Amino acid sequence: MTGYTMLRNGGVGNGGQPWLLRWSSRIRLTWLSFILFVILVFFPLIGHYYLTTIDDADDAGKRIFGPRTGNELCEVKHVQDLCRIRESVSEELLQLEAKRQELNSEIAKLNLKIEACKKSIENAKQDLLQLKNVISQTEHSYKELMAQNQPKLSLPIRLLPDKDDVTFPLPKSNRNCRLHNCFDYSRCPLTSGFPVFVYNSDDYPFGSSLDPLIKQAFEATVRTNVYVTENANIACVYIILVGEMQEPVMPKPTELEQQLHSLPYWRTDGHNHLIINLSRKSETQNFLYNISTGRAMLAQSTFYDVQYRPGFDIVISPLVHAMSEPNFLEIPPQVPVKRKYLFSFQGEKIESLRSSLQEVRSFEEEIEGNAPADYDDRIITTLKAVQDSKLDFVLVEFTCKNQPKASLPTEWALCGERDDRLELLKLSTFALIITPGDTRLVISAGCAMRLFEALEVGAIPVVLGEQVQLPYNDVIRWNEAALIIPKPRITEVHFLLRSISDNDLLAMRRQGRFLWETYFSTSDNVFSTVLAIIRTRIQIPAAPIREETAVEIPHRSGKAAGTDPNMADNGDLDLGPVETEPPYASPKYLRNFTLTAMDIYRNWNSAPGPFHLFPYTPFDPVLPSEAKFLGSGTGFRPIGGGAGGSGKEFQAALGGNVPREQFTVVMLTYEREEVLMNSLERLNGLPYLNKVVVVWNSPKLPSEDLLWPDIGVPIMMQCDSLSQIQPCALRTFAARLLSAGQGTGDVSFPMSAGADVSGWIRFTFSIGRSCIVVSELQENNKPINKVVRTEKNSLNNRFLPWDEIETEAILSIDDDAHLRHDEIMFGFRMFSPCQYYAYLYSYVMPQAIRDMVDEYINCEDIAMNFLVSHLTRKPPIKVTSRWTFRCPGCPQALSHDDSHFHERHKCINFFVKVYGYMPLLYTQFRVDSVLFKTRLPHDKTKCFKFI
Repeated sequence: MTGYTMLRNGGVGNGGQPWLLRWSSRIRLTWLSFILFVILVFFPLIGHYYLTTIDDADDAGKRIFGPRTGNELCEVKHVQDLCRIRESVSEELLQLEAKRQELNSEIAKLNLKIEACKKSIENAKQDLLQLKNVISQTEHSYKELMAQNQPKLSLPIRLLPDKDDVTFPLPKSNRNCRLHNCFDYSRCPLTSGFPVFVYNSDDYPFGSSLDPLIKQAFEATVRTNVYVTENANIACVYIILVGEMQEPVMPKPTELEQQLHSLPYWRTDGHNHLIINLSRKSETQNFLYNISTGRAMLAQSTFYDVQYRPGFDIVISPLVHAMSEPNFLEIPPQVPVKRKYLFSFQGEKIESLRSSLQEVRSFEEEIEGNAPADYDDRIITTLKAVQDSKLDFVLVEFTCKNQPKASLPTEWALCGERDDRLELLKLSTFALIITPGDTRLVISAGCAMRLFEALEVGAIPVVLGEQVQLPYNDVIRWNEAALIIPKPRITEVHFLLRSISDNDLLAMRRQGRFLWETYFSTSDNVFSTVLAIIRTRIQIPAAPIREETAVEIPHRSGKAAGTDPNMADNGDLDLGPVETEPPYASPKYLRNFTLTAMDIYRNWNSAPGPFHLFPYTPFDPVLPSEAKFLGSGTGFRPIGGGAGGSGKEFQAALGGNVPREQFTVVMLTYEREEVLMNSLERLNGLPYLNKVVVVWNSPKLPSEDLLWPDIGVPIMMQCDSLSQIQPCALRTFAARLLSAGQGTGDVSFPMSAGADVSGWIRFTFSIGRSCIVVSELQENNKPINKVVRTEKNSLNNRFLPWDEIETEAILSIDDDAHLRHDEIMFGFRMFSPCQYYAYLYSYVMPQAIRDMVDEYINCEDIAMNFLVSHLTRKPPIKVTSRWTFRCPGCPQALSHDDSHFHERHKCINFFVKVYGYMPLLYTQFRVDSVLFKTRLPHDKTKCFKFI
């Protein structure tokens, strides 16, 4: 403390010397730090300034620190070695860079080869799985065939008869003629196709006596019939038209008989001949009654009992509409069921000589089948009493206001003109048809005319007289469309008619409408029905219904499908085999002969009739569940090999009552390429998919740079016009056809440089208004050439049965309809034979409906629904809840037009007029998948989680 005080006070003495030393040392350190700071800061700044300004001198030779060129440096002796080293190193670096780039290129190529090898390995694995599947399926099919010892059925191979006939014994009389003793079966093998030869009536004298309208209508029908052949040597049946004849120039019976016996293929007795006598009037003459026709069959509307040979001759309907088609819009609707009159009858009886004498008959004669003379009088008395009772509105008139039509003896003649009679029948629920009093007359043209007119306008026929032989009675169940009542029950007729319910009345009216449209309405129907009768009797199948053929041109695919994970939406479910299931065509024509032998009455008494042989039908009988496990049937693949299972095992096999099967997608589009491509990509990975058919309804061809997705299955596209195809492509196409596919690829559209062209796609074009384009994967790049032509651009094309469709099941869908894979699979597992209805839509449904679809470019879906409901009388099945179908990428749609739904209303009303009633039925339930809301153990899966 003392020292410190002294220091602060500045004391000088002995204690001040240390303080001076310390102060001097601090001064030296401060100066030393300052000097070092100046040296380190200012000297570099001065040096930098000097170095930056010293080389500004004009004399370059005086520059010391300025930059110098490489040569100048190299001139310096001690730098030359460094320059040589630098050049050597630079060359080595360039060489190493080149080698590095070369190695990188080789590595990239090897990576591509590795990827290609991996892809090849995957493809090979898939091919191996497919091959194993094919081998397994083939082995299974072989075992099934060996166990059944049954041949595989398909369309029959045509077998024709020999030129010479085989003689067989004659029956005792022509009256005893039946097929077994008067028909030569050797000329009609089961697989002959039923060839028919038609004589030209103009080549014979009686041809000039034929009614011109009937003759013209008959010739027009013959020209379009599929069974008619010009080669008489292979014919099964020979047909000659002999009536209706005009009375003034009618030949004598002996002359007509001689002319028939002189036919070139008559062969002494006329076997396998059919003599047709068509009637256009109610008073048609039965001039064949006194003519010997030998073993020839007769087809006419009037027969006596001694003339008619059951099962051999044919009772046909009159040909009212000879050269004109009936107008369906003029036919009254089938509802309301009850009309103004309960029943009606107009006619006047022309008495025979025997009836006019009023011969008295005994009770024994009545028992023998001869009706008493006063039965018609009893009928008149009873019907008048019903009319006078006024319990129901009834109209009966037994005297014509004008001159009655000519008729046969004991027959009730028609009154008035045809239009007047139809107007009365339109107001009648039932139409009485009183058979002739002479029981020897089993059918007359007058009765057939009354039957025709009643069926035409929906009046249910009530035939009084059970002995009558109605047209085509051996195959048509007339009890489903008419009431056939014995004359002794005339007093109970009124009670019987009043007791029939509305349901039964409408069912009979619908059946009568079907019979009239199918067998009576036109000359083509009458002739086709006569041929079908004979063909059915001798058990020959009908001709297969026609299909639209396809010829294809090769093209390459470009776009690989499946790049967008959102496209293939399968609901996170394992829906079944995808790539391991090879394409499998549905078996066709498995019931060629059983349909003719077993289902005669069903074929003849339900739509579409017996005129076509279909590859598939929804009427095949179903085997019991255990029968398939015991070797019955073919194509059955039980779930889990017979052990069953849950959803996973269920999806791996169809199982149930459905054999091995796949389906085809038919997609309609119009100038929406992006939407179409997205829709096609959504189908990638869809199980059981056999093929995709795209109906291109635009007059423009698809864009040349359009890259079609490769979804692993064939794609068929229907287009409309080929006017924009270049001539060189057409010439190349013709060359391809002539060289059987050995031409070049000039027909291919231009492809982008980076396109994936790993697989062939077949495109089809035709030189015409429209075509089908087929896109299909081909092995070994071997395309097949085919062409499909359509008559016009039409929405009806979506239902055309193209021969490229090889499956029974079809999913018809628009390009903007987005369905998940599980929804498609659920519909597939519930499917009915869809292609069967496509045949009916295209070839059987009334043409007026298809014309309406073409007129409005609309309503084809409604037309199909009407057709299916009309045939099955079943309502639609709602299978899931789909509130909206959005299509954000669609540039245009028909439904956006305000007139779209107004047109659909018009279509519905028009279709109702054509069918005569509303075929659509209500549905009040929804079908969900099995176990939809059932809780399952954690190790089990449902078939469908979201449906």
